[in-house]
Amino acid sequence: MRVLEADLTWTGNRFESGVQVAVGEDGRIAAVGALGRTPDARLAGRALLPGFVTAHSHAFQRGLRGRGETFPRGSGSFWTWREAMYDLVSRLDAATFRALCVQTFREMRAAGVTAVGEFHYFHHREESPDAADYEFDELVLAAAAEAGLRIVLIQSYYHTGAVGQPLEGAQRRFRSPSPKVYWEQMERLAGLIDDSNRQHGQGRQSLAASVHSLRAAGPDDLAAIYDEARRRDLPFHIHVEEQQREIEDVLAYYGQRPMALLLETLGTATDLTAIHCTHTDGEEMERFLAAGGTVCFCPLTEGNLGDGIPAAPRSHPTSGAFCLGSDSNARISPIEEMRWLEYGQRLATESRGALRNEEGNVAKLLLDAATLGGAKSLGIDAGRIAPGLWADFAALDLGSPMLAGWTPETLLEAVIFGATEGVVAATCVGGEWGEGR
Repeated sequence: MRVLEADLTWTGNRFESGVQVAVGEDGRIAAVGALGRTPDARLAGRALLPGFVTAHSHAFQRGLRGRGETFPRGSGSFWTWREAMYDLVSRLDAATFRALCVQTFREMRAAGVTAVGEFHYFHHREESPDAADYEFDELVLAAAAEAGLRIVLIQSYYHTGAVGQPLEGAQRRFRSPSPKVYWEQMERLAGLIDDSNRQHGQGRQSLAASVHSLRAAGPDDLAAIYDEARRRDLPFHIHVEEQQREIEDVLAYYGQRPMALLLETLGTATDLTAIHCTHTDGEEMERFLAAGGTVCFCPLTEGNLGDGIPAAPRSHPTSGAFCLGSDSNARISPIEEMRWLEYGQRLATESRGALRNEEGNVAKLLLDAATLGGAKSLGIDAGRIAPGLWADFAALDLGSPMLAGWTPETLLEAVIFGATEGVVAATCVGGEWGEGR
């Protein structure tokens, strides 16, 4: 065992001094508290948080950063951005794709992220109508290993190009021909992941199942893949109601809005994460959460794309009801994602403290979304500094000018509402440290 001691450690409700964290050779936390040991590593001038969990990412979209931000033909939209994304997809070869993933994952690590849910639908080398190589799946896993990042590969089923329409152009690189073929590829990926985890001695890689959206698959395929995911005890993710046009198309074709159709088709939301829910009716979102679901908000991407502001429930949501994602990776900063989850609700409601727990604490609820909520969504043993969980940490620089004036009682609020990812001094994944910025 190796014992760490920072000046301050987040214990779940507050920062405390004198807390030691023992990490076993298996990369898990063995003990936390006043252990009475001389620390092997004294993290002076540092505060220890659980590592941030980005539950929803499309790493390759990092290649769009800085692009599509001028509008000579008038205002743009999600749909005009999507055409730029398809143009990027049509041009990416394997080497460039892998390099973008490595770059994204390294930026995440530097920003305090220790685990990512990579929502992966970019599977194939070519735009062939019968593409079946799945070459890019392995590249994502290799990129995460190179960056030292814990990854849950959320393998996404993508069968139709729009509601009831065939795939076209660059979309063919996303092709999933059938649930049967989908699960055959999942079996292959499980074998690769087992080999990788044995090689590194830790469970840094795992799988989750996904249907991209109700634009990309119908209810029958959705139910088939979700039911098999439940049988295999895998988390399940899906985009839901990000755009008004998505809702209109599903409503016109199926006679129901996407969230209502999802709940009717599956009958439950156990281990299910709905991404965005930007335009989900408040009552339907409450039904989804009551059925066991988790909502993943991506405030920076939703702001960048002009998606809108979701109506997040304000009735003291339980821990794990929300999580956060970096989505398009136009900006990678879990601290800013936390801040704008609350700020978006403040703007929408013209009030402060829009998201708060029963004690009226906003910052703790936001931190839970960026740690516990993401870990629950991805089905990983992380999100807290507690025995038995992975030793995944973010160490904050207490000497940063951005935090000047902090006290143990105000430090979390100072980080979330006053700092950037620049306060992250280092990260630890499974007991192995890497430098921050």
